[in-house]
Parts: sequence; C-alpha cells; structure tokens
Amino acid sequence: MRIVLQRVKEASVSVEQKTVGRIGRGLCLLVGVEKGDTEAAADYLAQKIVELRIFPDPAGKMNLSLLDIGGGVLAVSQFTLAGSIRKGRRPSFDRAEAPQSAAALFDYFVELLQAKGVEVATGVFGAMMDVHLINDGPVTFILSRDP
Repeated sequence: MRIVLQRVKEASVSVEQKTVGRIGRGLCLLVGVEKGDTEAAADYLAQKIVELRIFPDPAGKMNLSLLDIGGGVLAVSQFTLAGSIRKGRRPSFDRAEAPQSAAALFDYFVELLQAKGVEVATGVFGAMMDVHLINDGPVTFILSRDP
C-alpha cells in the first residue's frame, strides 16, 4: 500500500459535481493498493496514521496525533499511486491490485480507522473524483508498507 497523507484544515471529495465526503481538520489520505498488499499492511498503516504526532501542540510543535485532536480522515482510493514511470512516457499500472481486491482492502483499511474512533469520509471507489483540500502547513508524508 502506498498512501499520500496530507494534514488539512478541511477537505472534500465530489463525484459528478456532488459532494460525497467532507471533513474539517484532519488528514486527507490518497490510498493506492498494490498487488500483494495484505490486511497486515493495512493494520500497520492505520495504526501509524492515527498515532503520528504531526499536529501542533499549544507551543506550535508537532506533538499531537489525529486522535489527540479529534480530527477526521478523508480517504480517497487512488490506483495511480501503484503506477510506474520507469520506462517510456506512458505509466504502467502492472503493480496495481485488481479492482475487486483493491476495493475490499481499501474498505478494510477504512473500517480499521473507524474502529480506532476516527470519523472517516470517503470518495467512490473507481469513480472520477474531484478532491478539494486546504493543506495545513503544508504537511505531507508518503507512507508505504511493503507486503
């Protein structure tokens, strides 16, 4: 799994000009599922995400987690994170998991976050989506857990 994590002041996702998910302060996660990804990888990443101390404390130091601030998550599936641009000019998506399996692991990942007490909004798996966000900082990290 590959995840682009962005600390946000707010974020939303729309499909066909209709908002399908929205959060206030928290994290926007672009989630790519690759062949061979497992529930163990999703477990690890969900735990890491909710515990990362990347929100400012009263002194302005990155010292608080998503759980500490009671923030939300906007999770958006993004198969292009499994793309490779090593050869040629057109990306290869050979490493991307098949849609049915990817959707199941994405849903599992969302359920893990919710079970940890996080409010989670999502887009629509496989749809063309418009993601809107106000990046806070900006603070952006790339996370992965190889199978």
